Amino acid sequence: MRCWYEGPLAAFDTETTGVDVETDRIVSAAVVVQDSPGTRPRVSHWLVNPGVPVPAAATEAHGLTDGHLQRNGRWPAPVMYEVAEALAEQAGAGRPLVVMNAPFDLTLLDRELRRHRATPLSRWFERTPLLVLDPRVLDGHLDRYRKGSRTLTDLCALYGVPSQGAPGAAEGAAAALEVTRAVGRRFASRLERLSPGELHTLQAVWHAGQVRGLTSWFARNATQEAVDPAWPLRPDLPTAA
Repeated sequence: MRCWYEGPLAAFDTETTGVDVETDRIVSAAVVVQDSPGTRPRVSHWLVNPGVPVPAAATEAHGLTDGHLQRNGRWPAPVMYEVAEALAEQAGAGRPLVVMNAPFDLTLLDRELRRHRATPLSRWFERTPLLVLDPRVLDGHLDRYRKGSRTLTDLCALYGVPSQGAPGAAEGAAAALEVTRAVGRRFASRLERLSPGELHTLQAVWHAGQVRGLTSWFARNATQEAVDPAWPLRPDLPTAA
């Protein structure tokens, strides 16, 4: 029987107007599905007109301008519904979903659904739970004493994942998927007996531990920065509506 990292996986990524999950908006999203390593992935991609200005810093990061999104993007409400449906389809098919830094992308999607559809993301997973694999959490636990940052670019370089080309949600999702497979192979002796469901539960614990360590580091360095221990989805706040 194949280990989970050699089997079917899906991946999800977004490009946004910023990094605040409560107030920023999704401008593009992608779901990438790969049935086995080395096979051609299937890509679903959405472009969104967020209805708010895109800051210059965000445009510099992903290349999506106000003009381009206004001409080519769709309104958020139907897009968010379609994205949630696509993720539910992966859960229904039993495919684990790779999400790099899951509390950001999944929480932002949840807030967008609440904002435009008055419905939380959890509604789509009442019957079949979403099983998430977060390469940032996996790498942080399995190689916890390695120094340096753990961005997707860093992990691609570390695990020998080739560049996916120009930055974008589809490229980010594909890269995160390949990194997750590479993490599984490198730490096979510690991961091969764990199912995606077991890993989902463990990652919530691992993430909370990583946040405690990061909070202690901030305190020692007199840095006032809050880090949420919730994974893979942060609790809803009244301001999200």
